[in-house]
Amino acid sequence: MSESPATASYAEFSRRLKPRMAELLAALFQENRGSIRVKKEKVAVKNLEKIFAAALALGQTKGFHAMSLRELSRASGLSMGALYSYFSSKEELRGHILRFGVRLASEAVEAEAKRYSRPAEQLAGAIRAHLFLSEALRPWFYFAYMEARNLPAKEREQAMANERRTEAVFVRILREGKKRGAFRLPEVELTAAAIKALLQDWYLKRWKYGQAGLGVEEYAAFVVNFVLGAIRARPKEWGK
Repeated sequence: MSESPATASYAEFSRRLKPRMAELLAALFQENRGSIRVKKEKVAVKNLEKIFAAALALGQTKGFHAMSLRELSRASGLSMGALYSYFSSKEELRGHILRFGVRLASEAVEAEAKRYSRPAEQLAGAIRAHLFLSEALRPWFYFAYMEARNLPAKEREQAMANERRTEAVFVRILREGKKRGAFRLPEVELTAAAIKALLQDWYLKRWKYGQAGLGVEEYAAFVVNFVLGAIRARPKEWGK
């Protein structure tokens, strides 16, 4: 493989991300054929992308709850009638957006990790994928973090379970690396949680890194080196 996790670029990841997003939007359409009143998948995928992008943008500027469907109609370029062809309420739209993002995040991180065979490479790939994904979909990550506090109890529990899906990828890699002797770490779950905290800091405090002139590739390199430097059994090697 020509690209290593140490040199994987944001631009290359973005090229792989676009078709994956289209695939998941198509899957969302197929899974909700009973409620989405649009016949053509190609049209539905294109419009869902517009609706999600507009809702996320409005959510950042004024808040999802304060956003009106008329404002969403103007921002997306779709009529009110067209919007109601895809969802019956803002709550349903919120559910679609959250589920789409969670699935995309967990599958993208897992897919990037599986491009490599050694645990250290897999961990580096997963870290970079999460950071690159949060850079490419920064509005969604911010939306998911903020909206989790506004969800009803049952939906909040589901959101927490979904949050653990991406963390589970790191747990799996760390556990396998420990088993193979590539990592030295006493607490797998706590290490995975610490890694997630470093990843979340990128999109929750993006302004701080922007002021420091730090780009996503530089921050990714720092996190990878910091984490692997702390847990890798053979500091100068990728391991078994």
